[in-house]
Amino acid sequence: MPKFLRIGVHQSNVSGYTSKAWCIRRTGSTVFLKWGAVEVLGAGAGRKVYWTFPPQEKTIRCRTVQRAQDYTKAAIGRRRSHRYEPLVGNIATRRRTVERASELKQALATILYVDIVRSTEKAARLGDSRWATVMNHYYAAVRRELKALRGKEVVTTGDGVLATFGKPAAGVRCATAIVKAVRTLGLEIRIGLHAGEYKVSGAEVIGLAFHIGARVAAKARAGEVLVSSAVKDLMSESEIRFSDRGAHQLRGVPERWRLYRVEH
Repeated sequence: MPKFLRIGVHQSNVSGYTSKAWCIRRTGSTVFLKWGAVEVLGAGAGRKVYWTFPPQEKTIRCRTVQRAQDYTKAAIGRRRSHRYEPLVGNIATRRRTVERASELKQALATILYVDIVRSTEKAARLGDSRWATVMNHYYAAVRRELKALRGKEVVTTGDGVLATFGKPAAGVRCATAIVKAVRTLGLEIRIGLHAGEYKVSGAEVIGLAFHIGARVAAKARAGEVLVSSAVKDLMSESEIRFSDRGAHQLRGVPERWRLYRVEH
């Protein structure tokens, strides 16, 4: 199975960062895809790559072997030009011991997911050096707003940032502040927020709520902040205004969710 690791502003000789991995496999006329956030530990040939969350998977039935071959070739070609490097070896799933699993604790938070719109196009236009500088300023701006509103950064995935807040109002205010802060960098971002339960074990977090937050962000337009009904329902007494964006099916998520645009 060909595998690729998105480097972004990171380099192959750096350890202890999060990124995205993408895998593809063809069997006859069927193509199997797998992708998701990963954690990279170690450097060079000795590094280990672990799935941060259970990866997403998709099966594509191309009807003919030739179509499947063409699809696979084109998909690999796109990844090679989208700042991915070929990844040798397996992507491991961390095994939890019975003792460690018993340490899992339930938590409730507002989850914020930030994503840059058309980041690949901007990276190609600016070149690696200038893009790395822009990304460093981008992360600094996001983290400055997170700190100001007591948000907790959970993970970075390529150009995305996932964070949690104890109060939904703080998460929404942080989201609008981030949108304004990155405009000076020439970047357009989209942000999604969701409120839900997840499990915590040490520094690790696990739960469908994080995937829902990312899917809400994917529905947002450039410069837009969207929240799920779970967030809006918790803010019935807030002065923050929302406009209804209708019910949406979020990819890979059960049921339809009503989304709301933050008016700012």
